[in-house]
Amino acid sequence: MRTAERTLVRDVGALGVAVLAVGASFGAIAIAAGLPVWAVVAMSVFVFAGGSQFMAVGLVTVGNPFAAVFAGLLLNARHLPFGLAIADAIGHGWWRRLVGSHLLVDESVAFAMALPAGPGRQRAYWSTGVTLFIAWQIGTVLGILLGGSVGDTDALGLDAAFPAGMIALLLPSLRDRDTRQVALSGALVAVLATPLLPAGLPVLLALSGLLLAWRR
Repeated sequence: MRTAERTLVRDVGALGVAVLAVGASFGAIAIAAGLPVWAVVAMSVFVFAGGSQFMAVGLVTVGNPFAAVFAGLLLNARHLPFGLAIADAIGHGWWRRLVGSHLLVDESVAFAMALPAGPGRQRAYWSTGVTLFIAWQIGTVLGILLGGSVGDTDALGLDAAFPAGMIALLLPSLRDRDTRQVALSGALVAVLATPLLPAGLPVLLALSGLLLAWRR
């Protein structure tokens, strides 16, 4: 196996383990929040969007399902430009585009965009997407089992698993000064808005950090 392929397998495998842990935290938190098992499984299979799923659980629990749908659509609106950017990595044919669009997540796009157009980019996209999808489903089921047997998931720190995982994934991007400033300004807005607004809305307000990039 060539060095590039070995590196891809190593990186995707490590990311899959992290996603499995985050998926387990989602399953446990969703069950602890009172969602039925079938709804938690269906959300992971058909939505497959980690951040949106966590936000939806928080908003549904506080009795605001419409805000959960709207926030999820807004948060995932970034997938439109993502899809345009990596259309060649998905390939041709209706079934490849149908399945490939469902596997479109930040990580599969990032791995694909790191390579030039060609078979290598396709392998990176599909291997990342399929691995993370499987890891997320397994993690969700494990979290459901854990959440059903443990009363207080906060006592295990599962509520912190998703933010910790996301921070770990974002750290390499923060080496860029402009990206770092946008991220920190958005985080500041979210922190200041958290005591004042319902759950989930401060996350949406964090998008205001993009205004800094737009101004430049």
